[in-house]
Amino acid sequence: MSKNLTQIKNWEELSVQTNSKILKAKGPRVLGKVMLILLFLFIVLLLLPWRQTIPGRGTVTALRPEDRPQTVQNQIGGRIEHWAVREGQEVEKGDTILVISETSQSYFDPELPARLNEQLDAKRGSETAASKKMDATNLQIRALSDGLRYQLSAAENKVRQAQNYVRIDSADLLAVQQFYETTKVRLERYEAGYKNGLFSLTDIETRRLKLQEDRAKVISQQNKLSNSAQNLLNSSIELDNIRAKYQESLAKAQSDMSSAVSSRASAQGDIAKLRNDISNINIRRGLYIVRAPQSGYVVKTLKAGIGENIKEGESVATLQPKSPLVAAELYVSAMDVPLILDTSDVRLQFEGWPSVQFSGWPSVAVGTFAGKISAIDRISSTGGKYRLLIRQTSPVPTKDEPWPPQLRQGSGVYGRIILRSVPLWYEIWRQLNGFPPSLEKEPTSSKEKS
Repeated sequence: MSKNLTQIKNWEELSVQTNSKILKAKGPRVLGKVMLILLFLFIVLLLLPWRQTIPGRGTVTALRPEDRPQTVQNQIGGRIEHWAVREGQEVEKGDTILVISETSQSYFDPELPARLNEQLDAKRGSETAASKKMDATNLQIRALSDGLRYQLSAAENKVRQAQNYVRIDSADLLAVQQFYETTKVRLERYEAGYKNGLFSLTDIETRRLKLQEDRAKVISQQNKLSNSAQNLLNSSIELDNIRAKYQESLAKAQSDMSSAVSSRASAQGDIAKLRNDISNINIRRGLYIVRAPQSGYVVKTLKAGIGENIKEGESVATLQPKSPLVAAELYVSAMDVPLILDTSDVRLQFEGWPSVQFSGWPSVAVGTFAGKISAIDRISSTGGKYRLLIRQTSPVPTKDEPWPPQLRQGSGVYGRIILRSVPLWYEIWRQLNGFPPSLEKEPTSSKEKS
């Protein structure tokens, strides 16, 4: 019994010692405090400002078209004879890239320019001969004009002389006829006087003879007038004949002149054509060497080997211009394009440059570069996205660095177009509902406001 009492007493003492070692139950209170702190931090986090951005991916390109990779083309067809460059080589403007030879049978003759110059000299001789013929024809026309003037003067004088003879003979005929009429009247009076015994028969016969003489004079004068009129007609015909012969000779001379003019024009046309051919030949022979259109690097040769034929206007190499004005082209969704301004800022992250970019806090991003929108396409590209052309911000912001000079066209780039600042809870709500960013414009800087 006493042993049992002793054992119970020991258990009581042991229970008292165990109770002193048990931890106090403060866990629920601590957990509640932690949850309140987390809730407060979450509310504060939701109220923090968040910078809205529009993401976009693309590649590095050149801002100016002349800085983008281009193909070098040959202007004439030919056969490859010699490559003067290799891939990756730097060339200056005008350096030889490729040498080709002629493949057209029309240009095989090595003395073709000399042959064309000989033809040109011959045509120049034809032109000179035609010019001399024109001068001789002009002299002939002037001589004909002078001869006609003298012949016409003589013929016109002859016509006027014949007209004078006609007028003189007409006056003489009129006088002779008056004498005849007077003699006739006198004869009648003498015959009447003879019947009355006033005149003798001898007087009558004398008057009759006089009448016959006057009649003969009238007939002679009429014949003379007819001859004068005939001479006037012949003179007029001769004048017309001289004019007709002059017109015939003048027409022939003018025909010769037209032939000479036509020959000279034909010679001049042939001379111009030969000059054109000679110039084309000289220019074509200069095109046997394909030269670099501008300074840059030969990226890739598009033709290979020696002796291969290439067509006219065919690309032979790809050239990357030296020191291009680098830009970035980003593609964004059509829903976000109306929100982007021509003056919007962009933060860019280039492939190959380590960076840490925060979407909502671009100011704390590391390894990103500043950009400015240069152009927005008016039409969508393949896939319904719109292309943005981003240039480097000039001048470079104080805390930023200029774009790396090692950037190469075609490398990838990721960018974010910066919009307005909103609370974080609004951005989470917008993203959960699929709404676009705010339509409000980005605040302008104090310098722009001033």
